[in-house]
Amino acid sequence: MSKPAGKTARAWVPDRQDVIWIDCNPQAGREMRDVHPFLVLSPKAFNAHTSLVVGLPMTTAAYNATNPFAVAAGKASGRKSGATSYVLCHQPKSFDWRLRGGKPHPMRKLADQPFAEVLLVLNQIVQLA
Repeated sequence: MSKPAGKTARAWVPDRQDVIWIDCNPQAGREMRDVHPFLVLSPKAFNAHTSLVVGLPMTTAAYNATNPFAVAAGKASGRKSGATSYVLCHQPKSFDWRLRGGKPHPMRKLADQPFAEVLLVLNQIVQLA
């Protein structure tokens, strides 16, 4: 079935506060590797224009429960359903989301309260404000 004349599919672009899948490889040292959820901090206009996203990786590794730089983001779904998902505020990254196959994560968006906490912890690290 063809699309009506003048109607085009709207291309998806990640936005601030979205959670996306991103391939973190290649990695070095203590950096995350492989495909992980990623919390987007940069706004949609920047992400669309540059093909980059600035954000923070997420993980369900249980040892992050005592990590002062990790913020609990809720329960994971899928293969790790029920495990707590953590945003790693001490690992800010910039990735080319198009080349790394970025796509929406089932979580879609991080809720406002944990997002505010992420910004607070990140600011304690980088002291921007």
